[in-house]
Amino acid sequence: MIELDGVPELVDPVMVAAFEGWNDAGDAASAAVAHLEREWKGEVFAALDAEDYYDFQVNRPQVWLDGGVRRVTWPTTRLSVVRIGSEEGPVRRRDLVLVRGIEPSMRWRSFCNEILGFAHELGVEMVVVLGALLGDTPHTRPVPVTSVASDERLAQRLDLEESRYEGPTGIVGILQEACGHAGVPAVTLWAAVPHYVAQPPNPKASLALLHALEDLLGVGIPLGDLPEDARAWQIGVDQLAAEDSEVAEYVKSLEEARDTADLPEASGEAIAKEFERYLRRRDGHPPAGDPPSSYLRDPGSGRTRPSRRPPEGGDQGPQDPGPGEGQEE
Repeated sequence: MIELDGVPELVDPVMVAAFEGWNDAGDAASAAVAHLEREWKGEVFAALDAEDYYDFQVNRPQVWLDGGVRRVTWPTTRLSVVRIGSEEGPVRRRDLVLVRGIEPSMRWRSFCNEILGFAHELGVEMVVVLGALLGDTPHTRPVPVTSVASDERLAQRLDLEESRYEGPTGIVGILQEACGHAGVPAVTLWAAVPHYVAQPPNPKASLALLHALEDLLGVGIPLGDLPEDARAWQIGVDQLAAEDSEVAEYVKSLEEARDTADLPEASGEAIAKEFERYLRRRDGHPPAGDPPSSYLRDPGSGRTRPSRRPPEGGDQGPQDPGPGEGQEE
């Protein structure tokens, strides 16, 4: 039984998670959740026991000095709460539970059950997992973000894809599968990172994930310096690519392939979506006419519905990680 006496009752809570490691190309996903923690001043209320899930020879603890006193920070996964809006203000009240950590080394089923135990106690009605993969995408174009749902009905309701990926998976895929077993709606947002510039950080991919999260939840996310960091990152990669004729030619071929594939999308729809994001960030709420996020609230009650507790020790088979970790559909 997880006791969360210090956490206030949440309103329309959504859990947003990201994990460093195999599912986090360019550290794009974990950096996006870290951005949310900083901008909304997240308050950490729980951390998983590092002894249960991590191999310290793989993810080593860090020693640091605190006023001359040596301290140790253990690799783990931490949960924080951010509270958006207010009852009286123009921004509709919404709470987020942020989960940020490292892909565990062992006991993945227990790890996911513990995360979902927190989700149950907090009344979380939806889990959004952020991930990033390496793909054949040019750094000069918008970062592709694919949204996949945990089941067919949720995919239809939110107009998303249902993942058809088969192959090796990471903790992102396993957590989405655990959500399905627990009856908790789950969506994974995958950003494609250029494989020829995979080293972190990649602020452009983090920014794309935050844009996709804005569209999914209908909230305006303060972006801070992230857009400028993304522009500086692209300029830097442009300069590096220009120094190597083979790389420049390869990038050009990726651009041509991407432009051909995206030609049907080059319409007013993309412009309209970006304008809606602008209005959300300016006004703090969705533009007039946007439907509220009805899947997060029990209609008419004004209160969140409790989630079902994940099955204790239930068997969870392998789950797809979305549209390919290390490949694109």
